[in-house]
Amino acid sequence: MLFADIAATSAAVAATSSRRTKTALLADCLRRLAADTRDPRVLRAGAAYLAGDLRQRNTGVGWASLRERPPAADTPTLRVDDVDTRIAGFADLTGPGSQVERRRRLHDLLAAATADEQRVLVGLLSGELRQGAQLGLLADAVAAAAGVPPAQVRRALLLAGDLKEVAAVALTGGDLTAFSLNVGRPLAPMLASSAPDVAGALEATGMPAYADEKLDGIRIQVHRSGDAVSVWSRSLDDITARVPAVVEAVHAMPVETVVLDGEALGVGPDGRPLPFQETAARAARRDGAPLVRPYFFDVLHLDGGDLLDAPLTDRWTALTGVAPADVLVARTRVTEPGHADTAWTAALAAGQEGLVIKAAAAPYDVGRRGAAWVKVKPRHTLDLVVLAVEWGSGRRKGWLSNLHLGARDPRTGGFVMLGKTFKGLTDELLRWQTERLLALAVDKGEWVVTVRPELVVEIAFDGVQTSPRYPGGVALRFARVLRYREDKSAADADTIDTVRAIHHA
Repeated sequence: MLFADIAATSAAVAATSSRRTKTALLADCLRRLAADTRDPRVLRAGAAYLAGDLRQRNTGVGWASLRERPPAADTPTLRVDDVDTRIAGFADLTGPGSQVERRRRLHDLLAAATADEQRVLVGLLSGELRQGAQLGLLADAVAAAAGVPPAQVRRALLLAGDLKEVAAVALTGGDLTAFSLNVGRPLAPMLASSAPDVAGALEATGMPAYADEKLDGIRIQVHRSGDAVSVWSRSLDDITARVPAVVEAVHAMPVETVVLDGEALGVGPDGRPLPFQETAARAARRDGAPLVRPYFFDVLHLDGGDLLDAPLTDRWTALTGVAPADVLVARTRVTEPGHADTAWTAALAAGQEGLVIKAAAAPYDVGRRGAAWVKVKPRHTLDLVVLAVEWGSGRRKGWLSNLHLGARDPRTGGFVMLGKTFKGLTDELLRWQTERLLALAVDKGEWVVTVRPELVVEIAFDGVQTSPRYPGGVALRFARVLRYREDKSAADADTIDTVRAIHHA
């Protein structure tokens, strides 16, 4: 199959908001790929590209190498297997001169690609390919392409922890039931959907339920077999050497084999959680720096018995039977709404992010953000000024999309940039802001349009983090647009001092 077919599917998927249409487009591409080749390597690569990922963990290609691109080819010639071979070659280069050779090979690859193919390649290599094809949707597409029940693919994905491998087996007619839970091989983690408030979360899960404190840490999955303990991150990277306190805690449990799900969290001297950035920095160090601690909320296997299909109530009973209270997430049983409200107040008072409401009878599932786990976080809002905006791509091509946001600096009379967002924009808002911001433009670049700092937008966000990338030293986490405030002038916008106060708090 030509790589151009992957690029065309990527563009089509990005251009629609319909889950059904996305699934059909992806399934059609996978079906054509399987008809073209039975090579598992190429099938894995194609499935990875459609998921916005690479088959290789590391390529050695940085963003700086992608800034200057050669002119695009007029005619598509690259095949999927050729692209995979070339990208694998990037990672294999080591030693003196390897960076120069890698840049040369990257130039050759991009020069052989059409404009659409270049867009996908740059997105894959930079990790920023936005096309709306998430794990659960890809799993459904694999099922449709292979003609097997979606539940069978999702189950295999849960057990294998690798969509590329599951796709290769499904598309070649292999036995998906052959996948099984193996202690020592990580599984794709169960995920939570979102609700605006506790009442909405309970409406989704029903009662009885559990209310877990939502920790702003690093998702971990821990496997123990005898004395061997391994720890993986949410992206299934092995981080065992970086979290010795987690290994020590699991070693202390009276078990022979176990698979645990939880969070690793940095905790300050006062016992309160540290900001996510500090937790991540601690987990990244290998020099005996202060440690992150584990907090477990689920068990998937215990001493020879798989618990994936058991209700959460039974899994929690099994977990509390082997794990001491100081390594368990704070959990409240909810049989009436007041229980969840009390847990919400307690979680925020303890400095946690919010709650995850979990259906008590639900098994452990994967891939889709279903109704069994629903997260709730408090919402912060700020009135900020639009400083610039980027042209959109894919479905948003032709519209101004990604907003550059600034807070007012009362000392200079200017504005301090806090980050960017394209989240929360409806088609109606995209059309409106394109017209409005073009009228305010002072510099119309090919990619970025700089505007007069006059338009105020209300932004919701989850928190403020330290960021050396921006001049104010801080940035918003998970910012999204709520509405434009044409009733306010730029002089009414929130100040950088307000933002820093939120960060300090």
